[in-house]
Amino acid sequence: MNLKGKTVIITGGSEGVGAAAARAFAAAGANLVLAARRKKTLEVIADELRNKTRVEIFTMDVSDPDACTNLFKKAQFEFGSVHVLVNNAGYHVRGPVETINPDDLGRMIDVNLKAPILLCRLALPYIRESGGGAIINVGSLAGRTPLPGAAAYCASKSGLRAFTFALADEIPDSKIKLAVVSPGTINTGFIMNHLDDALDINFSQPISTAEEVAEAILELCSNAQREKSMPAGSGFLTMVTYLFPWIGRVMRPFLERKGHAVKRRLLAERHQKNLAAGD
Repeated sequence: MNLKGKTVIITGGSEGVGAAAARAFAAAGANLVLAARRKKTLEVIADELRNKTRVEIFTMDVSDPDACTNLFKKAQFEFGSVHVLVNNAGYHVRGPVETINPDDLGRMIDVNLKAPILLCRLALPYIRESGGGAIINVGSLAGRTPLPGAAAYCASKSGLRAFTFALADEIPDSKIKLAVVSPGTINTGFIMNHLDDALDINFSQPISTAEEVAEAILELCSNAQREKSMPAGSGFLTMVTYLFPWIGRVMRPFLERKGHAVKRRLLAERHQKNLAAGD
């Protein structure tokens, strides 16, 4: 897809993968509508990119259905069309289900699953009217294989993955590409700011950058893939452990030990940075 002059909506567009995707789409010449809860962080990325392309911001909570509707109305009003939706906004509270506040369990489903489903539904007529485009959902390797200590998050991302594939089969001739990118641990604040609570096993595999995930999102808009798992080796591992759960149970202690060592190194590096900043 030639993205020059196309309109791209990105939820969670102020930081991390969302901001990296905004930079990548801007470099490709797309117009941007960036949505997130915090106006100040949206303004920072918007100001950075306005010398490259047109950027509009929309402060919202994706779990608010009225705000979702108004997001598309704004994009249509500002640019006259919508071509691409990137469902990137996410929410994660880590820990065993019994220790998590019930409201937080519900919010993980609301933000990670219900909101993308609604946003996809709202996007379809707009993208169809524009002559076609793409919807890219940001999933997770946690949606491909279960992780104890992240049960609700896994459920939300697994549901999003299944929804993406099912919706793609519902509209095979619509000229709307449906795909999901499923990364493992990403070097963003989404997990790096919560190292103490993060599962050890999360760090047993190579860590992707936000820019690598953003590039995958861009590629999925145009290629024939329905899913991009990254890193590729980790994607293969999740497939094996999903098909053969006993392999996952056997490997888990090894992966947790490996991840624990990496996590300890990351915590030590963070401590050293904090000390240096204090000096």
